[in-house]
Amino acid sequence: MFLLLSACGPAPTDPGPGGVSVEDAEALDQAAARLEEEQSNPPTLSDQVGK
Repeated sequence: MFLLLSACGPAPTDPGPGGVSVEDAEALDQAAARLEEEQSNPPTLSDQVGK
């Protein structure tokens, strides 16, 4: 019974909303999280000077 239930759910290559695969949607979510983190903590001017 457990083996049957473990097969439920989308495969990584199944198309999700908008025709994007589940795998690609997860990668996009991770990229969006990184961008949000960078935007919430932008570098200060002193960090940029002297580089």
